[in-house]
Amino acid sequence: MRTARPLLPWVVWGVAALAYAVAIINRSSLAALGPATQEHFGIDATTLSMFAMIQLVVYAGLQIPVGTLLDRFGSTTMILTGGLLMVAGQVIMATVADVRPAILARVLVGAGDACTFISVMRLLPEWFAVRQLPTVSQLTGLIGQAGQLVSVTPLALLVGAGGWMTGFLGVAAVGLLVALLGALVLRDRPGAGTLLERATGRPGGLTRNARSLATPPPTGVVEMAPPATGLIPVGKPPRLRALGFWDRIRRLLRIPGVRLAYWVHFTTPFALNAFVLLWGTPFLVGGIGLSPAAASGLLSLTVVSSMAVGLVLGPISSRFIERRVWISVGIAVAIAVCWITVIAWPGTPPIAVLIVLLVVMPFGGPGSMISFEVSRSHTPRSFSGFGTGLVNTAGFTASLLVIVLIGFVLDLQGAGSPESYSLGAFKTAFAVQIPFWALGITMIVIEQRRTRRWMEEHGRRLR
Repeated sequence: MRTARPLLPWVVWGVAALAYAVAIINRSSLAALGPATQEHFGIDATTLSMFAMIQLVVYAGLQIPVGTLLDRFGSTTMILTGGLLMVAGQVIMATVADVRPAILARVLVGAGDACTFISVMRLLPEWFAVRQLPTVSQLTGLIGQAGQLVSVTPLALLVGAGGWMTGFLGVAAVGLLVALLGALVLRDRPGAGTLLERATGRPGGLTRNARSLATPPPTGVVEMAPPATGLIPVGKPPRLRALGFWDRIRRLLRIPGVRLAYWVHFTTPFALNAFVLLWGTPFLVGGIGLSPAAASGLLSLTVVSSMAVGLVLGPISSRFIERRVWISVGIAVAIAVCWITVIAWPGTPPIAVLIVLLVVMPFGGPGSMISFEVSRSHTPRSFSGFGTGLVNTAGFTASLLVIVLIGFVLDLQGAGSPESYSLGAFKTAFAVQIPFWALGITMIVIEQRRTRRWMEEHGRRLR
């Protein structure tokens, strides 16, 4: 038992990260199946884009409500609920041939996905030391990206070989198995029972003796106390639950560090999300003129690049905690420069330029994880789930707007269908990203200064 207990945090994290990877598989399950989806449902490209849009709307819209439920019910319940919602969605997707129930299926997948990531992130501080969190967070993102790699190629091959129903029922089966595993392993914190133990009222010895890898109760500057912002009246904890939904948002957004985290997440991931979730394959095939196989290979390159960056960015952000925000700014600037180079290139950009874009753009995924470290440093512990959900809406709101605007600009140019796609139209459409980078980077600089000034006034240091 003495040797097993220190491993329990890693086992819990491993299962939680696996649940996140399954959520990514579900989220991006249509990424490489555009033509197969159109053929199966008999739909045009505009209707196909609705699947991604609806899913993102549901995901982004549920982040704050899910954060509220997370603070009340805990990570285990929310992760398992999310897993079962996605299983239901994929079973529907596998067994219907009509668009309306298929849209319902994507709503369920988006809702389940919304429950998963912030719940996994909420779990980590309960089991790991503060200095371990940046690395563990990036490893979590890396495992999630492995799920995206599965959805890009193996799922497409499975659908091609076994048919639509076989492929999506296979995804549902994997999700159900992981949910069952989570019911046996996941614990909200040391000493808390698994779902099965709570249902039977019989906690096991491993649960009773569990301990975190975190350092002992902190003193000094190792762990930053909740900000003195009036968010939680001292000596009156019952008022915490009485705070209304909008009141919580307003009070959290009064904290400069929370606003800073929001803009970091807004700025870094939207280019990657818009490319991978919908517009990457049309751009590479209909704009650049690559074959579908070559386009799929380049999409896989984005996933591999994101995973590789995640391996090194965690230790770097942990080592240079005072500069982690500027690391995210550097990533955003690099992505913007690569895209502007492609957009401004006369004619078709060389393959080397495209490869640089597809290697650098995925930095935004791990870069967005820095926002949750910033949020953790400034959000009161009792509001951590709510705060994580609030921050997580930023990048997906930006992604949704960019996806919609790219399609809108393509339609304005008369290039909104595969038959009319052109490189010039795509370059103009992808230029809608530039104002988003400009806004995000500007707000990061402003909020970083305000956060530094606030911390100096309150005598606080980063953790």
